[in-house]
Amino acid sequence: MSNLSESVLRREQCPTSHGKLAGTLSSPSNILVIGAGIVGCAVACELARRGAAVQIVDDRSPGMGATQASAGMLAPYTEAKDRNSLFLDLAVRSLDLYDEFVARAAHDSGTTVGYNRSGTIEIAGTDERMTELRDIARRLTGRGVVLDVLDASAAREQEPQLARDVAGGLSIAAHGYVNALQLARALFAAARCLGATFLDVGRVARISRRDGDLHVQTARSARTARTVVVAAGSWSGRIEIEGATALPVRPVRGQMLHLAWKDNHPLRRVTWGEHCYLVPWDDGTLLVGATMEEVGFDENTTTAGVQDLLNAACTLVPRVQGSGFLGARAGLRPGTPDAMPIIGWSRSMPNVMYATGHFRNGVLLAPLTAQLVADAVLSDRLDPAIDAIGPQRFGDL
Repeated sequence: MSNLSESVLRREQCPTSHGKLAGTLSSPSNILVIGAGIVGCAVACELARRGAAVQIVDDRSPGMGATQASAGMLAPYTEAKDRNSLFLDLAVRSLDLYDEFVARAAHDSGTTVGYNRSGTIEIAGTDERMTELRDIARRLTGRGVVLDVLDASAAREQEPQLARDVAGGLSIAAHGYVNALQLARALFAAARCLGATFLDVGRVARISRRDGDLHVQTARSARTARTVVVAAGSWSGRIEIEGATALPVRPVRGQMLHLAWKDNHPLRRVTWGEHCYLVPWDDGTLLVGATMEEVGFDENTTTAGVQDLLNAACTLVPRVQGSGFLGARAGLRPGTPDAMPIIGWSRSMPNVMYATGHFRNGVLLAPLTAQLVADAVLSDRLDPAIDAIGPQRFGDL
């Protein structure tokens, strides 16, 4: 925990002294959340805000798994272009929650969260890709999405730093990005201010039932809880749950670059190419992402990954070549067989709730996931979407 500031960890430095909110639950639940990434922190914060007694368990500091290697893009209409309509519905619902979600996390924690909704532009490098973008635009227009289909000159007018040989682009105003690590830490701090506690007791290995409660075995100790939320990202599938088959969640490595933009005219918005995306932060730095690699639990960056991202970025925006290199990061995204999250109650172990498998969209889906989990756990209210994204689609979980 040494790499987190005291203002994050010490409850007495919360901006308000309200503790748990009054009038939410008459008898708080005893809930243990496994995982302190963006999803785990969002779930813990929402549960604590509604009055539950929450403990968060992880073997590393909040946000230091896949979250720290996320560009934090909030772009459901781009992410959904090769996904089913259910994903788009979930992603748009979650994006609609984001303004209040970020504002509340920043207020309750007394911390700053970088957040920008200046839109995105997706660039086509060929006429064939431009035809695909026009087709996407037609379908999104039918949903009432505000967008602009741009020819080559209009795309370069919006983003003058683009290469000369672009074929056009698609601009979507509702999109943006958030500083994922800042947001995770703000949610964690807010949860602490609302009474949640953090247990740095090692990685969870097993969940079983004992004397009516759930028994959670970690690397260094054991804990009991009435309800357990599994939000351990790529490691969710490594948790043995008594009576359940293994959760089909696998790690997919994503590498990302952090560059120092040295030109006086930075990019204006998130810019997608066919082989990379660029996220211009307000501090003048630039994120370039991201690879997708099936390499198991290897969290290392590689020269090949860095080189591929640099080549793709320089092809899309040639002036990236003059940027300073600030570093590379890697994180393991939790993938599932159908690339959809797993949210819902376990069939095999009563009172175990899954909130995992968000793949590359954990940041985007965090607000909605927190809402769905809190509604189910505290109010016994199951959103209809859970029928399609619940664990039952993978058998006896």
